[in-house]
Amino acid sequence: MGAVRRAAFSAPVLICALFVAAAVAVAQIQLPDLTGRVVDDAHLLDRGLEARLTEQLQQHERETGNQVVVVTLDSLQERTIEEIGVDLGRKWGVGQEGRDNGVLLIVAPNERKVRIEVGYGLEGQLTDATASVIIQNAILPKFRDGNMSGGIEDGVDRILAVLGGDSEPTETYSIPEDTDEFWIPPPFFIWLCFVLIMFYLRWKGVLKGSSSGRSSGGWSSGGFSGGSSGGGFSGGGGSFGGGGSSGSW
Repeated sequence: MGAVRRAAFSAPVLICALFVAAAVAVAQIQLPDLTGRVVDDAHLLDRGLEARLTEQLQQHERETGNQVVVVTLDSLQERTIEEIGVDLGRKWGVGQEGRDNGVLLIVAPNERKVRIEVGYGLEGQLTDATASVIIQNAILPKFRDGNMSGGIEDGVDRILAVLGGDSEPTETYSIPEDTDEFWIPPPFFIWLCFVLIMFYLRWKGVLKGSSSGRSSGGWSSGGFSGGSSGGGFSGGGGSFGGGGSSGSW
């Protein structure tokens, strides 16, 4: 009987420990600063293309208010591109506050991963299925041929076309249903894990840093904030929740 009780107690404790370990990993991730509409940390783009993309994204923002940012990463730091996408979107606050109309095109060449991360406000327009079609049809074919800059350029073209009202066929893709079952711990242990994680993040100063990055208060397209410099560009306080799609080559 005692063994059964110990086993019943150990499962939630183990899950709580995993939550805390995940929080530690998040605290150690080094995310790049938002230095412009194109953040090329992996050095995939020449200056000419970077300038053209910047002008293209700036023009789209003037016409629609949507903020679209291209980011290439030298490393995912042993995290998934989906996790990095949400973290970048929230740290940078891409999109207008209240409209949440931001999009990130993320490329991680060393892990051979690409993602279109979509803000809450654009998930109905740039759907997961549409984002997947753009990745599969416009980006990955050129990536597989070694043409990284061409894939990024075509991906930006298709993203802006869809956000501008052009339709993207989705018949070639369907989102698989997740049928895996998982056990949910009792509410008390979920609450306990949450408290421990919040305490740890506050102790590390992560919450303070993230809140200051979002406290710019509203929409801004000039005067850079958040500790970065250059480009005359900043996020406007948009929010992300994991919408979008990913691919690999």
